[in-house]
Amino acid sequence: MTEAIHTTCPYCGVGCGVAVSPDGLGGATVKGDETHPANFGRLCVKGSALGETLGLDGRLLHPMVHGQRSTWSRAVRYVAEGLQDVLAKHGPGAVGFYLSGQMLTEDYYVANKFAKGFIGTGHVDTNSRLCMASSVAGHRRAFGSDTVPNSYEDLEEADLIVLVGSNAAWCHPVLFQRMQLARERRGAIIVNIDPRETATSAGSDLQLSLRSGTDSVLFSWLLQCLQSGGVLDDVYLNDHTTGFEVALAAARRIAPTLAVTADKTGLSATDISRFTELFVTRKRVVTCYSQGVNQSVQGTDKVNAILNCHLATGRIGKIGCGPLSLTGQPNAMGGREVGGLANMLAAHMGYGAADVERVRSFWDAPRMAEGEGLKAVQMFEAIERGEIKALWVMHTNPAVTLPRANAMRAAMAQLDLFVVSEVLEVTDTSLAGAHVMLPATAWGEKDGTVTNSERRISRQRSFLPAPGEAKPDWEHMALVARHMGFSGFDYAAPADIFREHAQLSALDNDGTRDFDLGAVASIDDTAFAAMQPFQWPWRQGEEPQQRLFADGHFYTPDKKARLVAVDEPEAAAKRSRRYPFTLNTGRVRDHWHTMTRTGKAIRLARHIGEAFLSVHSEDALELGLREGNYVRVESPHGAVTLRMQIDNGLQRGSVFAPFHWTNATSGLARVDAVVHAFTDAVSGQPDLKATPVALEPVVMLSQGFLVSRKRIALPPWIAHSRMTVSGGEAVVFASTLTPDALHGILVNLLGEMPEHASLGDVESGDFRVIALAAGRLEAALFVGRERDEIALDWLIEMLPGENLDPAQRNLLLAGRPPSGGADLGPLVCSCFGVRRAVIEAAILGGAADVEAIGATVKAGTNCGSCRPELKRVIVDLAGADRTEARAG
Repeated sequence: MTEAIHTTCPYCGVGCGVAVSPDGLGGATVKGDETHPANFGRLCVKGSALGETLGLDGRLLHPMVHGQRSTWSRAVRYVAEGLQDVLAKHGPGAVGFYLSGQMLTEDYYVANKFAKGFIGTGHVDTNSRLCMASSVAGHRRAFGSDTVPNSYEDLEEADLIVLVGSNAAWCHPVLFQRMQLARERRGAIIVNIDPRETATSAGSDLQLSLRSGTDSVLFSWLLQCLQSGGVLDDVYLNDHTTGFEVALAAARRIAPTLAVTADKTGLSATDISRFTELFVTRKRVVTCYSQGVNQSVQGTDKVNAILNCHLATGRIGKIGCGPLSLTGQPNAMGGREVGGLANMLAAHMGYGAADVERVRSFWDAPRMAEGEGLKAVQMFEAIERGEIKALWVMHTNPAVTLPRANAMRAAMAQLDLFVVSEVLEVTDTSLAGAHVMLPATAWGEKDGTVTNSERRISRQRSFLPAPGEAKPDWEHMALVARHMGFSGFDYAAPADIFREHAQLSALDNDGTRDFDLGAVASIDDTAFAAMQPFQWPWRQGEEPQQRLFADGHFYTPDKKARLVAVDEPEAAAKRSRRYPFTLNTGRVRDHWHTMTRTGKAIRLARHIGEAFLSVHSEDALELGLREGNYVRVESPHGAVTLRMQIDNGLQRGSVFAPFHWTNATSGLARVDAVVHAFTDAVSGQPDLKATPVALEPVVMLSQGFLVSRKRIALPPWIAHSRMTVSGGEAVVFASTLTPDALHGILVNLLGEMPEHASLGDVESGDFRVIALAAGRLEAALFVGRERDEIALDWLIEMLPGENLDPAQRNLLLAGRPPSGGADLGPLVCSCFGVRRAVIEAAILGGAADVEAIGATVKAGTNCGSCRPELKRVIVDLAGADRTEARAG
């Protein structure tokens, strides 16, 4: 092993530091960086498994033009000439760029310079629009700038932590562990405001399962309670804010009484009063909010309703106080810093005349965009209408993640020029008709900077060489820009770009803009290579600022914050007799976005290996569904078919599905094909939490699985999900065909099998094929009327074996696991492969708390991501005991 290289985790916006020790063979050992102030050595299960995702399987290693391998020079020429042709025929408004929070800041900077300064288009947006645009809009309305005022250490100093629309236990687990430390060591209270009870609920003191979309009603009532409770900071309000009386009047209209608030939110008056009492009496309050707030047609109003309460009490910018937006992606904030959103320019500048001229002059830009471009959803709708003719997509998968995903995929297929910069050769987006594919560097090969949710800039350092002909994203655009004859793109390394970015941030600033990196604007290459994490702003001659706004200095024209009058919330689309359920989409603990990285990690795949729909038990009963049945989820935009699971943490009439599964990893499970495309009027962020849908039971006549050393593609009309396992992959499936008919189709996909056993019984509906070669298992196909989970687990364990003994071979050929096999239930602890039944046995054996479970079966003793679920199992078993006692 070589000396550890300190870099940054590429998953969520927590921005954890990691220490990577390459093995010299393309792999590496990954540990938490104990010196990094975001995580102090802690990692969640996804971060812990990063070393398992470094292989080159499926990598795009060479430029491709119309599906054929090309040279870089030909591909660059094709893109440059294609852009010039579209510009000549249709103008810069016919060109769009769709970027990603997976890009480094330097990549983002060059993209925005190239597109907005030299192509002349404002249509440059990012998949971060889907996760945090409402926070940006709320910040700018209140503060005059997109400023997160807090530091993570405020979580450990708070008396009260309020989580709003944030399943932090799964989506930001390292921060959630810091919150739990505050709870255990300082007695901090955690309130979880979420329509859905989640793993976060198990680590909270008060769960407020409010009606979806009514967050601003609750915070409007809270604003009034803060006034009546005598905790307004009158000096701060008078000296440093405007708009309080107007905001308060709006709050009174929305939530005139406790009874009305309870009726609108669906909460009990007792729980509401408990929450407001905590906010009134506990002086140090941090409110963390995430996608449940942002992904809404009232997302910006929800954000401002929260900010109003902190501004009114002066609980902002102080130790243990403030609103904290928990960002979804690793560099969403870095993208915001350099103008990654269509309504912003670089260095947090807008499209005012002075800012446009300042950026134009600095870049010496020949064709500067002078107005805001189209935001993500509207940009793709313009593609659909034929108004945008050229699109460059970088490091994201819009054919999966955009609302109305089927229509968006069809829209991309009609582009005159469609360029994709990607790590993988095959994605749903590349299959939508990309004319040019450019090979990009992946996480371990990237070099530059990222910014986390607390404004902390960290270095991302490469520890692997770029494979094949892959190049960093910034170089993709620099090559095309130079071919088009543009100057200012002769960068030799990321340090050159960082310096330019920092210089622009300090230009004509003098404290007038929040984002300022003047102190590092002249950093040399050696210092850049060694640069330690720091928070911005870091102005020339000053120290980095840890918190902002305690001094009452804001970035509005009069330097005062704005309390914003929010509107009465109203659903964009309501349930109807045709669509009586509301679909909420989101993440699961061990997967990330469209699984292009996490899908490679064996232990991550096994936690939740199949696309699913969660339904309340009473709704399931009315539909005639039971756990494990399949259900068709339909909206006017599309349909998916998912395996159902019961979740009584949902409210009646609401269902939940994760968005991770794609056409490349599943069949009939691309959930955003169902989601409607309504957006917040201010932020442009889509409403991904409240699509009216219809549910229809699907009678699956056959179910089964395929375990194989090689990838075998299943027909897309079969409901299926694939997962990486040791030695190959496993696919679980279900079909409306009878077992014998489905078996006949799937056997043909296996191809030639020199040594195999094929057994079938039409009457029982059980069919299986076992293929062996050179003393090892090559493939196993089981089809029946129900899925044999015990056999699936057993065969997954058998797959990597190289020399099977006679007894094992006989068991395989017989198609049955050893006697005594039992269904151990779902995987809970991915780090140590501990399943629910094992945990339940430990609890029944006397392990009364999470620490005792860890001491007995190791679950929860590594990354800690499963600790909330361990608490839930304890609660579930206690509830079962009470039920049995009453029955007795």
